[in-house]
Amino acid sequence: MRRREMFRAVVAGTGTLLGLGAVQAAAVTEPARQKVAYHLSDVDKVNFVLGNIKNHYDGTGGNVDIVLVVHGPALAAFKSKGISAAISGRFAGLVQQGLESHACANTMQGMDISLADLLAGFHAADKGGVVKLAELQGQGYAYLRP
Repeated sequence: MRRREMFRAVVAGTGTLLGLGAVQAAAVTEPARQKVAYHLSDVDKVNFVLGNIKNHYDGTGGNVDIVLVVHGPALAAFKSKGISAAISGRFAGLVQQGLESHACANTMQGMDISLADLLAGFHAADKGGVVKLAELQGQGYAYLRP
């Protein structure tokens, strides 16, 4: 009688261990969704940063939330009038992939730019670009400044 009880206990324990192993394997194969904030202020890095963001989406299979915060001279590169078709098309494609873009309200005021002047997809960072970046970091976003 005792042998049967011990046998049942061993079988039950083995099943439990196998079940835990399957749960752990599933957790390992599904990476957590990344949260990344890109900081852009240099006008000469606009194409580079947009390329980095595209590569980030591609490299994660889209398993990423990306926020782009633009301030300073780089903001002028996103004005809808006179913008190159390459930047405009690239930016629009990233917005379709889920890119959330914020323009520094302080820079907009200083450069006399409104949201209507910028490419579609921008939101105003009302407290400023650097404040927005700090808020995002507080929400668990990784900070990247290429």
